[in-house]
Amino acid sequence: MNDEARDRFEIPMEMRTMAEASFEQARKTFEKFVEAAQAAAGSIEERGATVREGAKDVREKAVAYAEKNVQASLDHAQSLLKAKDLPEVMRLQSEYVQAQMRALAEQASEMSQIVGKAAMEAAKPKT
Repeated sequence: MNDEARDRFEIPMEMRTMAEASFEQARKTFEKFVEAAQAAAGSIEERGATVREGAKDVREKAVAYAEKNVQASLDHAQSLLKAKDLPEVMRLQSEYVQAQMRALAEQASEMSQIVGKAAMEAAKPKT
């Protein structure tokens, strides 16, 4: 078996079609989930007059991060389905992991700043 034949990585068309349909359904389901979560959170904020602005900022940022991370995962899975061979799968996986590590580090830093700011605001004496 030559190197090209060994590196060839093919997904049968039926399986690829089924997987693509599953990912599209997962993407739509996730979008509906996010809409429902945002509506529920908005409803809670409307009813609870004591919800602090800092808590709202943290919630909004956490939802945005979750959306971004799930979207990146779905996009990655879809790109894997289109990979032509095993080296491409390995390259895509490596790029995805590196990008996610950078994104998570950035998100942790931003969230730390938001939580710190919210804590400082909450600790201020009421006037």
